[in-house]
Amino acid sequence: MIDLSRARAVLRPAERVPAPAGPLLPRGGEVAVVQPLPGIGDMIWHLPHIRAIADAVGAPVTLVTKPGSAADQIFAAEPSVGRVLWLRGGTKGHRAPVGLVADLRAESFDALVLLHHSHTLALAAALAGIPARLGYGFGTQRLWLNRPPFLPAKALPLHPYEQASAWLAAAGIVPADAEPVLPVPAAAAAAVRARIGAGDAPVAIGIGSSEPVKQWGAERFAALLGLLRAAGWSRCFLVGGGAEAALAAEIVQRAGSPSPELAIGWPLPEVAALLARSAFYVGNDTGVANIAASVGARSFVLFGATPPFDHSSRIVPIVPASGVDRVHGMTRIAPEDAMRVIQASG
Repeated sequence: MIDLSRARAVLRPAERVPAPAGPLLPRGGEVAVVQPLPGIGDMIWHLPHIRAIADAVGAPVTLVTKPGSAADQIFAAEPSVGRVLWLRGGTKGHRAPVGLVADLRAESFDALVLLHHSHTLALAAALAGIPARLGYGFGTQRLWLNRPPFLPAKALPLHPYEQASAWLAAAGIVPADAEPVLPVPAAAAAAVRARIGAGDAPVAIGIGSSEPVKQWGAERFAALLGLLRAAGWSRCFLVGGGAEAALAAEIVQRAGSPSPELAIGWPLPEVAALLARSAFYVGNDTGVANIAASVGARSFVLFGATPPFDHSSRIVPIVPASGVDRVHGMTRIAPEDAMRVIQASG
């Protein structure tokens, strides 16, 4: 379950900036929410914040983000997001990206909420002439924002999820959802029903990784498949992007019969639909793991290289007995250790 104690701790009343009189955000207005972190998991973390802002506005928002977030796919059925606008240019440096300034100006937004510490993006919003510009206000970013509240400097080291939660708390915006809950498009659910047929719920095994240190490897995944089969989980899907095709083929070759089925390179809405139908997810710490938890699947996530982040009650961390280690952590999680955690959860 989400623990907001660290986020709330940075918001002692004496350090809060008074909010302006009247509504913080224009009701029914055109509002942009900028969340520039590039990963799918980053976007899933921010879903409760995006929804809360849309609720405060009383209308769907335009989400400004990077293509790597796949927000157009994962939020295909999300009512709080009206449109997705791709962010052109970087988030660092002293010059606002010209393309982004032009894009923002063309949209005629009434307000913009920046869920990030970038002063470059705040400058772009100011140059675009957006009337109400809100955000965390760290350092020079505050020069380009014109609507409080702002966060104190001690909030800067917090996790991005905690920063966004702290800002909502300072703004008096209360999320309706305690944690990310992602709707699955009906068309994707129907496509997956047709694709996989009826029968017992499968196990989804996430083999993708955003970086090599988070990859568990073909040998361990193949060994886990054998343990799952022995425990009665005979139908398993390997889930990953197109880049994992060779890894999936190696796992299939190592695992023997019955071979796992493949969900490699599927559209993300169909991945979400498969995960929603799965008995559980087990695999690397990836965006797919976050999707699995957000669509209701118990998610056993291999945290060997990075510490677990407890933003969802459905995520069950699997960590090395010797502790997280960015160099050797994943290799120190044995398939038998992962299986013990799965079986212990019932």
